[in-house]
This record gives sequence, structure tokens and C-alpha cells, in this order.
Amino acid sequence: MVAVSLMQPGEAGRFPPPLVPADPTLAHYRALFANQGMGLFLLNSLAISTLATVLALIFTLPAGYAFARLRYPGRDTTVRVLLALLLVPGQIGMLPLFLELKALGLVNSYAGVLVPWLAGIVGIFLVRQYALAIPLDLVEAARIDGASEWRIFRHVALPVMRPAIATLALFVFLGSWNDFLWPLIVLSDHDLYTLPVALAALGRERSQDIELMMAGSVVTTVPVLVLFLALQRQFVGGLLAGSVKG
Repeated sequence: MVAVSLMQPGEAGRFPPPLVPADPTLAHYRALFANQGMGLFLLNSLAISTLATVLALIFTLPAGYAFARLRYPGRDTTVRVLLALLLVPGQIGMLPLFLELKALGLVNSYAGVLVPWLAGIVGIFLVRQYALAIPLDLVEAARIDGASEWRIFRHVALPVMRPAIATLALFVFLGSWNDFLWPLIVLSDHDLYTLPVALAALGRERSQDIELMMAGSVVTTVPVLVLFLALQRQFVGGLLAGSVKG
């Protein structure tokens, strides 16, 4: 992908196809940002992914902790229902969600794109499993000392759950950055497009320009690849969250 993006126009279509560019050029990247508005789409994706990550953490962390450490009627039943809903494909809910957002006037807006990321079941379950590994004696000691549930969550649970928080943030950021179908459904204004949607639209117009399309793919891939490499240690630790209790 990187090699083809640096090739001269038409070079990738030769036979046999070259593996490395004979005369590398950055012309396709310049064309993306100067003529195709890729900078705007990059900022759109960055804004949506960042907001989705922040909002998901705000809603999901308290929910996962509550399912793990708070006692209230119907808690276990609610958890079972949420886990059962994981078996339902997300595409089934897109039409009713779209109609609801249309009634609320949120279609063709970033708010409509962000709604599905507010409280994902997988994120809630991930936080819950990690919160279950927090020693119960630690939580009870804080309660005996007079700490409120919010203070326990803020000063006891959150510091312990940092690997799970990093993993959840990475999951949500990568998912919202790479999401194509839902932004395609909700957004109709070209200036609001995210990178995947803009790249697909560019492919319909410039399908024969392989080098330009590969340059767009590099622009879409590199930011999340860098983010993953930066957080891979926390990512692996978060995946193991709750696997061993003791």
C-alpha cells in the first residue's frame, strides 16, 4: 500500500506489477490534500473519534463499575440481558435508530454519528470484568471510612482500572475511526464525511487511479496504527482484565 502510493501515475497497473516505486513521488499525497479536501476529512474523523472515545468513557466506566460493585435489584438480570443482546447483529438496529434520530433532528450531524458509541455493551462488560478483580475488602474499607460511592469510584476504582480504560479507549477510537456504514447512513453533507466515507466516494470517482487510492488508504491507516503501537502494552493488559481473579 505504501509502495504503490509513492509510484508514478499508472505505474502500479504495469505487468508484472512492481514491488517498489522506480521513481518515488509524493504527488498523490499533495493531490489528496490540495484537490480532494483530505485534510478536512482527516479533521472530521479525528473530532468524531475523540468525542466518541470521551463520551464512551463517561458513560461506560460508571456503568461497568455499577454492574460489578453496587448491589441493587435486577442487576444480574440486566447483565444477562445485555450479554444476550450481543448475539443480535448491530445492523438490525440501524433502521429504527435512524428513524429515531430523524425524529429528533439529529440526522446529518455529528451527534447522530456519536449516538451508537455512547454505551457499548462490549465496553460495559470489559469494565465490569476488570472491576470484579478489584479487592472487595478495599471497597468496603473505603465505605467504612465514610467515602461516598462516587468517591470510591473516582479514587479507588479508576486508578486500578487504568489498563481497562486504555483498552476501552483504544477499542472505541479504532472502531469509530474505521466505521463506514453508520456515517454513510447518517451523513449526507459532503463536508461532514469521515475518512472511510470520503475514501469510498473518491474510489467511485477515481477508481482507476490506484496510486491515489493507496495514498488515501495510507492517510486513513497510519494514525490509528501509531495509536495502537503507542498503547499496545495497555491494550494487552486490558484484554487480560478479569481473566484471573485473586
